[in-house]
Amino acid sequence: MKITEVNVYLVRPRWCFCEIVTDTGFTGWGEPIVEGKASTVKACVEEMSGYLIGKDPLRIEDIWNTLYRAAFYRGGPVLMSAIAGIDQALWDIKGKFYGAPVYELMGGRCRDKMRVYSWIGGDRPGDVAKDALEKKGFGFSAIKMNATEELQIVDSYAKIDAVLERVAAIREAAGKDFGIAIDFHGRVHKPMAKVLAKKLEPFDIMFIEEPVLCDNMESFRDVARACNIPIATGERLFSRWDFKRLLQGGYVDIVQPDLSHAGGITEVKKIASMAEAYDVALAPHCPLGPIALAACLQVDATCYNAFIQEQSIGIHYNTDASVLDYVKNKEAFVYKDGFVDLPKIPGIGVEIDKDAVLRQQLNVHNWKNPVWRHEDGCIAEW
Repeated sequence: MKITEVNVYLVRPRWCFCEIVTDTGFTGWGEPIVEGKASTVKACVEEMSGYLIGKDPLRIEDIWNTLYRAAFYRGGPVLMSAIAGIDQALWDIKGKFYGAPVYELMGGRCRDKMRVYSWIGGDRPGDVAKDALEKKGFGFSAIKMNATEELQIVDSYAKIDAVLERVAAIREAAGKDFGIAIDFHGRVHKPMAKVLAKKLEPFDIMFIEEPVLCDNMESFRDVARACNIPIATGERLFSRWDFKRLLQGGYVDIVQPDLSHAGGITEVKKIASMAEAYDVALAPHCPLGPIALAACLQVDATCYNAFIQEQSIGIHYNTDASVLDYVKNKEAFVYKDGFVDLPKIPGIGVEIDKDAVLRQQLNVHNWKNPVWRHEDGCIAEW
């Protein structure tokens, strides 16, 4: 079996899909994307296709290492996201070739279903108590929300109080056992992150996410010393070597590699095993499309330390298309009592509607994240 085609498509709302075709009729799908840089990643996959044509798609480790090591320059969001999408598509082909879900080729499942959570509140969190109750009514047992709007390095305590009021409203409305995760989104710098994290303690938060940017990895120590809430991060780390530095620091409780950014299934499985050795939990980042979510579930199925999975059905980014718009086997993404069943079909677990993908090529997206500024005019972290 040989690879004959590598096709890349931009699809709304802000995604990129990769299709790898073989001479035996097996086709695999992946989702290589950097949000806001979709065209750049698309070009990178197309450039990498020269390494793929004519190769045996079952030799995933060899292809991964060729793409990562042979081009000399390595790492970073664009290169690793391109590799991630290719890797997902190769695993999809391999699962179909052997007639089994990917997790069966990776040692088999260690669980039967996976807990999932839902987003509420949007970029600028609003009526979150109502949103949380709605998600609870849909069967979710946990939600995640952005903590703040713009926050200067040192900022007003009124903004901190506003966060606390929103979280208190959720806790009162949804109850003591409802999971609440708070995403600082890298918008908060160390001086205010310590304050906010400590003040959130009374609300029994499931985790705080990206309390500071991984650029300032040494600051996780200070946040951890300020509070007793589990700290999660990792969406802006792209390889096991990035996560090695994070885990050696010893102050993070949950890693969140993204299956479409951090080298795909092959790499994230290794990152997850590294984290397990440090007694650190796994909660893959996935505010993306159906292929990325299916890939996450394949890894979750095999990892003892995976405890909850992000998913983007209903997320505020999905304004003109959603996860299920490109999926034929929609029944695979039904959530019940806060869980989703593991994928059952051979491959990565999602049947892509190629006609829906091709229709998107008539008017491709050019999604960009918003540019925020502080009151004084300087750039704010989004």
